[in-house]
Amino acid sequence: MSAHRSAEHGFSPLARSAEHGFTPRERSAEHGFTLVEVMIALLIFGMIAAAGVAMLSFSIRAQSATGARLDDIGAVQRLASILGADLAQAVDRPARDERGTLLPAFVGTATTLRLVRGGWGNIDDAPRASLQKVEYRLGEEAIERIGYPMLDGAEPYPPGAMLDGVRAIKLRYRFQGAWSDHWDGTQGAPLPAVVELTITRRDGTTLREMFLVGTGYAPLGTGRNNVL
Repeated sequence: MSAHRSAEHGFSPLARSAEHGFTPRERSAEHGFTLVEVMIALLIFGMIAAAGVAMLSFSIRAQSATGARLDDIGAVQRLASILGADLAQAVDRPARDERGTLLPAFVGTATTLRLVRGGWGNIDDAPRASLQKVEYRLGEEAIERIGYPMLDGAEPYPPGAMLDGVRAIKLRYRFQGAWSDHWDGTQGAPLPAVVELTITRRDGTTLREMFLVGTGYAPLGTGRNNVL
């Protein structure tokens, strides 16, 4: 009886569908979505979310790798700049080690290098010379630079890592057209003309750089062209 009254007053599903512009064979908009439609929508949303997470993760990894690579390139350039500046300002000034032994101004082997350089800034007006003794060596897979507070008999400062990820280094010294794996000042001049540094990285990459010493150091009475 109530169903009949509802039909008379226009409350039947067909009447409501007609009010919304649906034909009797079409589903009423008030019935919502089916379970299958909801599951398909959730599946599509999940796929889009997964793709977004994957893209974000890839972007983060790429940014991290790019940052690490740029930092490494910067470290290589800093090493070349600082070592080049030290060698360009090398001077003929013998210095004593911690035991008081007098050493040549420039001493180099295949893996270590020690020299005296000029141009050491002194913004604090400390009681010291403008010359500084510095040393380069291969530490724990890193090229280290060691500075000394005084030229003679002083203990060195703690070493500073200049370039990480280094498996091996090789130094060579050029004077009058000849290369040598060591330098002690007995080759005809206190300083070599050129220093070559070959770096083998942990991943097998090899870097080779060359530096003028003292801006192409030449002893008095010799032509600069004959030194190199």
